[in-house]
Amino acid sequence: MRRALSFALVDNDDGSMEEPPHPRPRLRRLGEEAIIVEFAPALTDAANRAALAFRAAVEAAAWEGVAETSVTLKSALVRFDPDRLPHAQIEARLSDLLAARDWQAAELPAGRTLWRIPAAFGGAAGPQLAEVADLVGASEAALLDELAAHRLRVLTIGFAPGQPYLGRLPLRWDIPRQTGLTPRVPRGAVVAAIRQIVLFTVEAQTGWRQIGLSAFQGFRPRAGRPFPLSVGDEVAFEPVTAEALARWQARASEGELAARSEAIA
Repeated sequence: MRRALSFALVDNDDGSMEEPPHPRPRLRRLGEEAIIVEFAPALTDAANRAALAFRAAVEAAAWEGVAETSVTLKSALVRFDPDRLPHAQIEARLSDLLAARDWQAAELPAGRTLWRIPAAFGGAAGPQLAEVADLVGASEAALLDELAAHRLRVLTIGFAPGQPYLGRLPLRWDIPRQTGLTPRVPRGAVVAAIRQIVLFTVEAQTGWRQIGLSAFQGFRPRAGRPFPLSVGDEVAFEPVTAEALARWQARASEGELAARSEAIA
């Protein structure tokens, strides 16, 4: 039996985190047709990078019988056909692949995209910006400068179709969720909690605090590619005025993505 290792997070002066060595990855069966490869007990940057890189390696291996792969915040999931790829065989292959390299130090997969997404913050677009600034311990202007300076990775996609969890922000952004729920935030809402940003793709309730609003459509069911964002992509928010947001919303209503994109070298 593998021994679980504990680890601590070290807060640096600049608000970043040092992440000491993680436990060894673990394989867990999920029903009869899936295996989860977990890289850490909780989200860390290294665990997410490892999950992204490992999933890409499984995809590149193109093993017969693998039906689907996906990524969570800290793990990779492999779904397979047990009639074509027995449990013992897929587990042996995954174990061999895990042993082939240090996945915590792996490079992020190639073919990723940087999305520059205009968004308005504060006021009607971000009714809880002042509350978040107070929790973070910064002025609203400083908070937005810090957010705009960060390229946030798409850590995982979930909760709603195409909806990205983006991170991670500096340690002081580690604010809790609300104790209650906001009954409704609109599509395109930019919400914050636990060092992450979620960009809502549908109208929904949430326990996260809304600080901004974009016109970006992360779920376009009639498009050839319904989910524009992929795990591992990066997002940079560009603060704009409410008037500029309205123009972006008009363009989005005509089918535009309301964002600019470029390949990450």
